[in-house]
Amino acid sequence: MTDRSAVSAPGRAPARAWPLTSLLTACMAFSMIQLFLLGALGPLLVDELDVSPVVLGLTTTIGFGTAAVLSPLGGRIVDHVGSRRSLMVLLLAAGGALALIGSAPGPGLLLCAVALGGIPQALANPATNTAVLAVVPAERRGAVLGTKQSGVQLGAFAAGLPLAALAGGLGWRSAFWAAAVGALLLAWGTWRALPPERPRRAAAGVRAGYAFRGMVARLAVFSLLLGAAIASVNTYLTLYGVRALSMGATEAGVLVAVLGVAGVVGRVGWARVARPGRAEWLPGLLALGAVGAVAMLIASRDVPPLVWVGAAGIGLLAVSANAVTMVLVVQRSLPGRAGHDSALVAAGFFAGFALGPPVFGLLMQAERYGAAWLLVACELAAAGVVAVAWAHRDRRAAAR
Repeated sequence: MTDRSAVSAPGRAPARAWPLTSLLTACMAFSMIQLFLLGALGPLLVDELDVSPVVLGLTTTIGFGTAAVLSPLGGRIVDHVGSRRSLMVLLLAAGGALALIGSAPGPGLLLCAVALGGIPQALANPATNTAVLAVVPAERRGAVLGTKQSGVQLGAFAAGLPLAALAGGLGWRSAFWAAAVGALLLAWGTWRALPPERPRRAAAGVRAGYAFRGMVARLAVFSLLLGAAIASVNTYLTLYGVRALSMGATEAGVLVAVLGVAGVVGRVGWARVARPGRAEWLPGLLALGAVGAVAMLIASRDVPPLVWVGAAGIGLLAVSANAVTMVLVVQRSLPGRAGHDSALVAAGFFAGFALGPPVFGLLMQAERYGAAWLLVACELAAAGVVAVAWAHRDRRAAAR
């Protein structure tokens, strides 16, 4: 199979791989760091702002619901204006959302700020994937994509360790303000580092519109189920550690850091081996494997140290599956469609992130911890079955 997306974007100057990879990784980190901070610092916000666990779950629902709605439009905008301008909007919106959360006097402004944070989430995958297609040779894209996708988990690590430690010393608001300053500094660096570009035109014969077709539709459904499971873990793992396992707030916040580090390792590693013919099977197998990690979280009620094993397993397997889906999109997107296709798959993922936490939060509030984690296991199992079934059908169709 020829690589249909190997065409470089006209007008884009070549860039060295590692500086570009580092920049895109940081942009991915800032696209979602506000939600990781809300998860890591959830116990502090629940106490100071007088919000319930259900309202805490609504922060994820609103943020990712906004991202899911905006993603199709965001993908088309990226294809039209290019990755450089799109990344600037991403970082400025992320900085504004972080600053507003740090200033929120109560749940109202908090939820509005989280909605603003849906903009960088909607732009992140289309903008960064388009940049990779434009300047990275086809044979190196898997490694670069895996590394830049790991930026999301680097954001989780930053939220769960250094920023959580800063919150422990100076208060939770200082952590959000520090992250906001970092986003603005990265925006300045991005504008200076990336050369101007001329957007690519869509390939001839490709019909415009938001219709879900072929592999994009399959990955969107898979991503919806996967996102529902991952979002519940991201949002409530810290609170579970505090309430169910009697951990301190800072120690429980480190669970998010463990999840983040494992996600970085998994995303980089699995994306490197996601070559055509193999990549189609990986998302389903990773999701099914993650069911075992959830079993560790269930067992942690009786054996608390297993919570660390479960957190690492979710990062290595479930979180990494999302990176492989983006590798598949880049491998198969037609020239000029990478932003749009990436956005449609991301919309499914974000929709799952919006739908998962509210139900989990209700079970958490009722202290039905086993049932809550069983829900996550069922979501992962369903995602795995869907992906494996479609991969099997693709193999049979190719053999005819």
